[in-house]
Amino acid sequence: MGCVHGKCCTRYPSSSDDDSGHHREKKPYKCRHVLTQRSLELVPVPSHNLSLQCSALTQNGYYPDTIERENQDSFCIKTQIQGNPNVLFFGVFDGHGQYGAQCSNFVKDRLVEMLSSDPTLLDDPLKAYNSAFFATNFELHNSGIDDTMSGTTAITVLVVGDTLYVANVGDSRAVIAIKDGDRALAEDLSEDQTPFRKDECERVKLCGARVLSIDQVEGLKDPNVQNWGDEESQGGDPPRLWVPNEMYPGTAFTRSVGDSTAETIGVIAVPEIKVVRLTPNHLFFVVASDGVFEFLPSQTVVNMAAAYTDPKDACAAIAGESYKLWLENENRTDDITIIIVQIKGSSNSGAGDTDSGVDCRPMVMRPVKGSLNMRSISQSETYGPIRSDFSDAQQSCQHSASMNRIAAIIVPSPMQQRALQLDVG
Repeated sequence: MGCVHGKCCTRYPSSSDDDSGHHREKKPYKCRHVLTQRSLELVPVPSHNLSLQCSALTQNGYYPDTIERENQDSFCIKTQIQGNPNVLFFGVFDGHGQYGAQCSNFVKDRLVEMLSSDPTLLDDPLKAYNSAFFATNFELHNSGIDDTMSGTTAITVLVVGDTLYVANVGDSRAVIAIKDGDRALAEDLSEDQTPFRKDECERVKLCGARVLSIDQVEGLKDPNVQNWGDEESQGGDPPRLWVPNEMYPGTAFTRSVGDSTAETIGVIAVPEIKVVRLTPNHLFFVVASDGVFEFLPSQTVVNMAAAYTDPKDACAAIAGESYKLWLENENRTDDITIIIVQIKGSSNSGAGDTDSGVDCRPMVMRPVKGSLNMRSISQSETYGPIRSDFSDAQQSCQHSASMNRIAAIIVPSPMQQRALQLDVG
């Protein structure tokens, strides 16, 4: 969830007509429209006798007024960080605004590069993570990308041996599955950063943000009522952030990378970090954009992922169900990106137990037009969430493989069977 027309409000004047000085003339960042594709077999983590088996999928959103709209999501899977086979990185980046795709790809590339080049990474992963986000945000502001009204969320997982460091900026999400008898129970590894959260709402207000829903801004509801219920019941008209006496930026998230205008009212790039020590009961984790979680609760996503042996099939099923639910509830869909990482070891078993490797190339799905209560338990040995080691002031107001198109059948979700056209690299 982001803004009125996607992620941030488009009622702000375009750079061609704007005399306010908010927009800068910049050249777009030259990113690849087709995501980098790699093949990953079963990846060993030798320090703890673990193996990780993963798959990733990204699907363009369907926007009836802009059929050729670029996918603003991107993702990164990187093994052997700093040449160490025990260190891996997984990230999903959900861009928004006119230059959202450029922002998303820029952050996808630079964040992992920052981590990889930090000599303190293994000694102090939390400090390295915070430094990487701070530096990436600074570089984006000073890049060739106009990020005044564009930016990206970032949900990332750094694996160091048997420990997950989950850093979140925005409203994408990571979830881990925990074995409980014959069930897989969902535990959120991140907490969506939106004005629905009282702590985040109060923080941005201290930075000068007006927090109002669209109906409140347009005078249809009382702006003095600062209680919007919960995201599940009020997701159709969520509270948003506005510059005082203005009609922008209208973001429905409270943290992001980029968004230099929103940064002046408290939208910061400081991650919340959760640290989880893996146990034999941890089966797999999911990293996904809010295109997945807008209509699917975490437990439903885990249930669907646990039903498939091959994580590629699980990705396709979840993406297909997400797409279907978007079209049932809206006249469009968001971009949808998902990574599923199965955790395999001598003493744990879970979804996808198999001796064969899985091709981890993403399937780029072309659009085809056409409540469960979440129960979570915490069996993780956790050391978080850790907000940041930045000062309170900074926390509050921080200012080539060929593509062959083939006809394929997406593995059907338990709720619907449907055929889609795929681009498989």
